[in-house]
Amino acid sequence: MVDALELARRVRAGETSSEALINDAFKRIEATNDDLNAVVHTRREKALAEAKAQQDNGQPFLGVPLLLKDLGQNLKGEPATLSSRLFKNEIAGRTDNFVAALQDAGFIVIGQTNAPEYGFKNITDPVLYGKTRNAWDRDRYSGGSSGGAATSVAAGYVPLAAGNDGGGSIRIPASFSGLIGLKPTRGRMPVGPDGWRGWAGASINFALTRSIRDTSTLLDWLQTYQPAAPFSTPVNLQGFTDQLWDQPAHLRIAYTTKSPVGTPVSRAAQQAVLESVDFLKAQGFEVVEQENPLDGTALMRSYYMMNGAETVAMFDGVSKALGRPVEPNDMERLTWLIYQVGLGVTGCQYSQAMGLWDQASAQMDDFLDTYDLYLTPTTAYPAPRLDNPLVDPDVEAQIDHVTHMKAADRLQLLWDYFEQELTQSPFTQQANLTGQPAISLPAFVTTEGLPLGVQFTARKGDELALLRMGRLFEQQGRLHLPTFEEDK
Repeated sequence: MVDALELARRVRAGETSSEALINDAFKRIEATNDDLNAVVHTRREKALAEAKAQQDNGQPFLGVPLLLKDLGQNLKGEPATLSSRLFKNEIAGRTDNFVAALQDAGFIVIGQTNAPEYGFKNITDPVLYGKTRNAWDRDRYSGGSSGGAATSVAAGYVPLAAGNDGGGSIRIPASFSGLIGLKPTRGRMPVGPDGWRGWAGASINFALTRSIRDTSTLLDWLQTYQPAAPFSTPVNLQGFTDQLWDQPAHLRIAYTTKSPVGTPVSRAAQQAVLESVDFLKAQGFEVVEQENPLDGTALMRSYYMMNGAETVAMFDGVSKALGRPVEPNDMERLTWLIYQVGLGVTGCQYSQAMGLWDQASAQMDDFLDTYDLYLTPTTAYPAPRLDNPLVDPDVEAQIDHVTHMKAADRLQLLWDYFEQELTQSPFTQQANLTGQPAISLPAFVTTEGLPLGVQFTARKGDELALLRMGRLFEQQGRLHLPTFEEDK
């Protein structure tokens, strides 16, 4: 499949039409989505009408079909379920600023993709919609929480799909699905008119893509300064794309294959990084092995406390709207556990967690005084199988008793619950807490034929360094993207 910019060029040149692209997308969705379960809602007739009425005002992605994530990306009049049974009939009353910016860029929204309930998992298996399969291997997950988005791009439904990333939710499925996944700097993307802080600033919207030029052009179009927003980062006035074509200058790059929380890392993930190290050295860069300077375990515990507290705040509003307290049957078991953890988080603990994030951000800024980029695996393992529960049954059973536990025991239970999932993907969360930009590049394929990404992290505001590195990998044929008949 060609990238989104090429499709827009063809529309602008009259070689095809937006309506034709939309109909082609639906043919592909209808052919395989019953099995893959990536797309959970479509709006074909509305999309065709919008395409017919669209005017060419120089939009970079003129007439290109796009799928939104059914989680935190609201389009007026369309479902806003958060992949939760509690909100299965919820309809968005207005379009959020991020989605409006995508429409301004020329995209035509054709539907929405699957995600885990409230985005809490690194796999996609909500009770409301069911499991999403990996387009590379249908016996495996495509990741989460932007799992439906990843499968939609990897299966060729659309050339790029919108996602969001609060702990790796773009980069993890990018690694599992052989795609490019950028998490921009905190404050780079449009926010509002609701959810201004997005998990205390950890979560940010962007997309999963198949080309670096799509990634950089989208970043150019969406980057913004919003005076009302709680976080902001300086706008790159020169534009990322105009500067993309220069080769990266001499860089000093640090790398590690060690998990920041002490969990095991597969040989394949280690090999992915070490092969990238050899490539970088051959390009003339200085590459130095360097362990992560942060206390990864303390940061993850603070992350879980934040998730809990933010969930309590969300359900407080829900309870008022329902006129009753929320109950276990209103949500999945993991959500109930996270909610119960949050009920035990004090204001002091929450403030201390935010202080820890700020300290970590300062530490990484100091680290990047010495090193320009930090290279790690994106995920420690390839995509898990659908029949892998990823949770110890004994731990799962303890959720029945969580309301009788002390606050510290609830937090420990949540840590135990996530142990296997965190082992799968321990490398992505820190960039969310520090606010740094990070990109997953599909730089490796295992002997089983499964994709596996490597992650580069840069200083806040320096997405250009990540994009130039991605462009270098792309030019040298080191990106292993999914292929289709038309690519051959």
